[in-house]
Amino acid sequence: MNIQFLRLCVATHKRKNWLFSGSPSGAKAGAILYSLIETCKANNIEPYQYFCEMLHRIRLCKSEENYLTLLPQNFIF
Repeated sequence: MNIQFLRLCVATHKRKNWLFSGSPSGAKAGAILYSLIETCKANNIEPYQYFCEMLHRIRLCKSEENYLTLLPQNFIF
């Protein structure tokens, strides 16, 4: 089986958690967060370490190109 498919299956088992998002924007924020975490895992990056470093660097971003370097698949420690 495809490893990406299996990772998505794990997320679908937590489907009922979306009932408690509070609002559509809360559900969207949660989906973005889970997507970033799963992308970190797919790129062999520890999610906690990634978020700590990314949150320190994000304030220095001035252009879209700078923000793109913060995505897990482009991130360099």
